[in-house]
Amino acid sequence: MKRDRRAAMLERVAVRWPMKAFANTAGLAAFFVAYFWIQNNPQYEVTNMPLLALDWWIPHIPLAIVPYATLWVYVSLPLALMTRSFEYRSFGVAAAALSVLGLGCFYFWPTSVPFVAGWSDASATSFLRNVDGSGNACPSLHVAFAVFSWAWLRWLIAEIGGRAWLHFGNAAWCLAIILSTLAIRQHVILDVVAGAALGAAVVALNMAWLRRRSHPLAPPRPSSIPSSATR
Repeated sequence: MKRDRRAAMLERVAVRWPMKAFANTAGLAAFFVAYFWIQNNPQYEVTNMPLLALDWWIPHIPLAIVPYATLWVYVSLPLALMTRSFEYRSFGVAAAALSVLGLGCFYFWPTSVPFVAGWSDASATSFLRNVDGSGNACPSLHVAFAVFSWAWLRWLIAEIGGRAWLHFGNAAWCLAIILSTLAIRQHVILDVVAGAALGAAVVALNMAWLRRRSHPLAPPRPSSIPSSATR
């Protein structure tokens, strides 16, 4: 049975894989072009996000950059496991909507993570700050896309008939990505909360549509009253 599930997952990945690879690459490329343009060309005054007590309590863990970087693998997995056309379309539209909403927030309300003396800038994360800076902070799209990907993988794991450990691993991966944004000082608590709310809102609508598309309402039953009786 375990081998059958593994084979089923590999078969799913093989379905239309050139299209999936192209769509994933093109989508990420378009997103990053827009993301960095907005970050490097703020149209309004940039707001420093306030720090909460919990931000000071969370330790700086440079190695958390590892789960942070895995988001781009994580967000690619749902597309890789899809086989149905309506899932491709739904995923693409929802991912685009999430990107537009998040980037729209960055454009009209530029935010950044404040520099705080005493927060270590270890070499393991310094290159990320040089490339990504501390802008485009709220909502955290890293968190939003982690929540979005978690929900999609949950849907697909259930389709495959995956066991509980797959669902647990999916949730643990999502949580590790979310916490990593705080542990490497790329985001603060308010960024994470806003990103989680954005991702949850978009994916809730997305999943509601998917459930309706996969299990449409049954057609009404024909009346048991003979037509002649109604005359």
